[in-house]
Amino acid sequence: MGNEDLLKQVTAKAQIWLGDGYDEETKAAVRAMLDNEDKTDLIEAFYKDLEFGTGGLRGIMGAGTNRMNIYTVGAATQGLSNYLKKAFADLPQIKVAIGHDCRNNSRKFAEVAADVFSANGIKVYLFDALRPTPEVSFAIRELGCQSGVILTASHNPKEYNGYKAYWNDGAQMIAPHDKNTIDEVNKITSVKDVKFRGNAELIEIIGEEIDRRYLDRIKTLSLSPEAIAHHHDMKIVYTPIHGTGVKLIPASLKNFGFTNIIHVPEQDVVSGDFPTVVSPNPEEPAALDMAIKKAIETDAELVMASDPDADRIGIAVRNDKGEFVLVNGNQIVMIFLNYLMTRNKELGLLKGNEYIVKTIVTTETIKTIAEQNGFKMYDCYTGFKWIASVIRENEGKARYIGGGEESYGFLPEDFVRDKDSVSSISLMAEIAAWAKDKGMTMYQMLQDIYIKYGYSKEKGISVVRKGKSGAEEIVAMMKNFRENPMKELGGSPVILVKDYASLEVTDVVNGTKSKLDMPVTSNVLQYFSADGSKVSIRPSGTEPKIKFYIEVRGIKMDNYADYDAANAAADAKIEAIKKELGI
Repeated sequence: MGNEDLLKQVTAKAQIWLGDGYDEETKAAVRAMLDNEDKTDLIEAFYKDLEFGTGGLRGIMGAGTNRMNIYTVGAATQGLSNYLKKAFADLPQIKVAIGHDCRNNSRKFAEVAADVFSANGIKVYLFDALRPTPEVSFAIRELGCQSGVILTASHNPKEYNGYKAYWNDGAQMIAPHDKNTIDEVNKITSVKDVKFRGNAELIEIIGEEIDRRYLDRIKTLSLSPEAIAHHHDMKIVYTPIHGTGVKLIPASLKNFGFTNIIHVPEQDVVSGDFPTVVSPNPEEPAALDMAIKKAIETDAELVMASDPDADRIGIAVRNDKGEFVLVNGNQIVMIFLNYLMTRNKELGLLKGNEYIVKTIVTTETIKTIAEQNGFKMYDCYTGFKWIASVIRENEGKARYIGGGEESYGFLPEDFVRDKDSVSSISLMAEIAAWAKDKGMTMYQMLQDIYIKYGYSKEKGISVVRKGKSGAEEIVAMMKNFRENPMKELGGSPVILVKDYASLEVTDVVNGTKSKLDMPVTSNVLQYFSADGSKVSIRPSGTEPKIKFYIEVRGIKMDNYADYDAANAAADAKIEAIKKELGI
């Protein structure tokens, strides 16, 4: 489509938004875009419809079909309502739970969703104020709901908001419900198709009682109460980075028995503008700067953070020189699973049917830990809906120990079906106390894992390509990597290629092909080398970027003294692989 044709198309779509059914504020914003000589904003706002994907909506806030606003939220909710009424036609009352984070407009969007659900005869449990994403998952299960929604854009920049939809097990939807919901949402072609006038009788405000039940269940995860008793006054700095974690995480730490939680007052301020950080993402080192500074001032031992909707976590620990170092997402999952497997063994809780879960882009060291400890491990796609799917498939047959992904998410319980920083931060504090009981620091405990199970280092790199042209460039990059596969990773020959789009495995050494056993296809490509290193490539499902996950192995580490040299060798190898990838 040429520029002139595209401009005609977006202008026609924009003019519809000047008609009946749209509020004056929206109309004014659309008129401003139409009147502007520079049509960039108009094109970006209307060149496509904001896609209701398998996880819901996520986009920049503003007027337009490709933006997060009350009309795109209303259309998504109407489509979901229509599908719920088909899927649960035999129920006398369909129920949903709705929560929201700290972002600008999140409360407004949550109330719009509540109005649309209730206008469709669906009972709504609406949280009285902001709440962590995992608590909404908990509430769906606890209140016997058929679905639920959380208004959040997770750790995206402040311009974004989002709409995550859940099914009756408290997990984000997978087939067939995701596709069926998308079909219903796509049928909403006019603002007149959306029932915006809510039924107040069907909207029930919930809050403290669900908080109490949720925190009480999290407390049952504790495996080392005696270690907490010994070190309850250990200094822990926690920051919610302006988000929903401020509501429940300090309360959960207190519930576990910790008595010396140090706050970062400036970041306890709830704000969708995230005024003290460039990005409210605990994966970004700068997001923890203020917390680390506070830890140095107060001589604290551990720094922890949660993202705006309190499902991801960030951690910093002191190294052997007493300096704070960040623990990456792969290391976080390793520490959790090593602890959970070890403690379950020590306490005699194993019955032989326990299992753990990781995503395919998460470190392979976890597979080694599971194998050497006799635990079954499942590999699944990126996203906690796939970890939740494994839990659902094993319900009543096997016991879930824990699962996580490299993007700073972990779930140590099965009464929630999404990553949970409330339970994870509470449990990580317990792990620190347990390590201290054994005369170890967290840093030494991490090194012990490498010495015992083999050293690995991971690096995630996101290449951002915004807008329509960026999306096309990402498609071209994936095509190129498939048509011109990598031959080596940092000097080690590639011996295996996994393409999850075709569910095909290629053994490069003998030239044979086999099939991958996965529930659906996914646009992910992986290369494995002879020394155990791995590169995974996939476009993001929620952001305008293509992601590269590099894991290097085959580096010697026999004792603590080898750690710095192993890190340096790994960094050099990662840089070599980046050059091979052209990034």
